[in-house]
Amino acid sequence: MNGDATTKKIIGEIFQEIGEALETGQFENKKKIGVTLLGSEHGIENVLKGAESAQKMRNDIQVVVIGPAVDTSLAHVEANTEEECFAVMEAMLESGEIDGCVTMHYNFPIGVATVGRAIAPSYGRSVYLATTTGTASTNRIAGMLRNAIFGIATAKAMGIKEPSIGILNLDGARQVERLLKKLDANGYPIRFADSSRKDGGVIMRGNDLLLGSSDVMVMDTLTGNLMMKILSSFTAGGNYETVGYGYGPGVGENHDKTVLILSRASGIPVVANGIHYAADLIKGNLLDVTKNEIIKAKKAGLDVMIQEVEKVKEEPSQITQPDKEVVTAQISGIDILDLDEAVMGLWAEGIYAESGMGCTGPIIMVNETKVDQAIEILKKKEYVSEVKVDC
Repeated sequence: MNGDATTKKIIGEIFQEIGEALETGQFENKKKIGVTLLGSEHGIENVLKGAESAQKMRNDIQVVVIGPAVDTSLAHVEANTEEECFAVMEAMLESGEIDGCVTMHYNFPIGVATVGRAIAPSYGRSVYLATTTGTASTNRIAGMLRNAIFGIATAKAMGIKEPSIGILNLDGARQVERLLKKLDANGYPIRFADSSRKDGGVIMRGNDLLLGSSDVMVMDTLTGNLMMKILSSFTAGGNYETVGYGYGPGVGENHDKTVLILSRASGIPVVANGIHYAADLIKGNLLDVTKNEIIKAKKAGLDVMIQEVEKVKEEPSQITQPDKEVVTAQISGIDILDLDEAVMGLWAEGIYAESGMGCTGPIIMVNETKVDQAIEILKKKEYVSEVKVDC
């Protein structure tokens, strides 16, 4: 009996140790996240406290700070200038000493852009802003098209199986909508979000950004950068970012490192969140997920679409304006960048049209009797995908 009691006691102790290890994350493969200390507008101490906070909150990561000598319990690699920090960071990423890094600045090549993670203030849900720094393409439409794929990949790496996509109501949004719907029809499945506004649709307003109407919000990088700054720092008056997870990871077709960007204005909470964002993306295999998403999008015609939008358009041939007539029917759904060309396209078919700006965006105005004919022409010439008419 004594032997049995001893055995049971030993087994009980073992199970207790296993339980404690599972609870603390001891059995997990800890992800090593580097953080460069130099470059913040709020000083080294601000970044260091953020890094220490991130480490205290999670047992499945090891935070490594890169910078000047500091008093900390964190793993530390000394570097005394921003240039040295970047050199050390690069070397550690190459050698595998760290799995990813969070830094204030990084020169991404053209074709790589960052997907930020903001908090929609209305309901507190995460919204992935695609994109916030870097440049996916020097062509606006091609860039936003790639941004959509990058946003989808990032959201999937974060565990969202079918992320919803919204396109912010900007110049080029309608063209991007049309191309994304082509990709979807060609076999690259996309879950399109619906605006919270009365007229719905995938084109999102500022209200939708505040509400978090989509998992991924597609926009150009400069707008994304602005949105991230506003959503991160509005509670602190603008000079200290308190909310969100930073400007996010560089994502691109041939990009092979997990490097996340923070603003130089990022405060302690955002630094900590950015480190956690990095760890979760590494666990979610962001680099592999991105490769797979790009392969699937290319099979659905992504490269052909980008080649088309990057073509330099020839000057339109001389088109004679048809006789003027009363135009009271408004056709919406045309992108501002296509507006003049779409009007010329109708003129070329003998339909008099005028351009204008309605409360929801650009419109083309035609005679009520020619609405159906005009819509067919606009669809055929691929100026619209979804059309709304107001007479």
